[in-house]
Amino acid sequence: MNDVRHVLVLPDRDAAEEVAEQLELRLEPAEEPRLVREALAGEDDAEDAQWLVVLEDPHADYDPAMLDSLAAAHEGWLERD
Repeated sequence: MNDVRHVLVLPDRDAAEEVAEQLELRLEPAEEPRLVREALAGEDDAEDAQWLVVLEDPHADYDPAMLDSLAAAHEGWLERD
């Protein structure tokens, strides 16, 4: 299994930035995790948005349970296909 992409969903930008920093420290990924703002369906208010941390995992090395736990510690979750 190769070319895995993990998407961690966080409630706000601060949480997403903190998770991205933690991922860089813990995993030292080849590519920096990307932050993506995702507006909630049907919502126009800028406050109604989730933030995604997208982590490329080309060799499927990262433990999904650890990623989910890290996201949960910041009131988020690991998106599952």
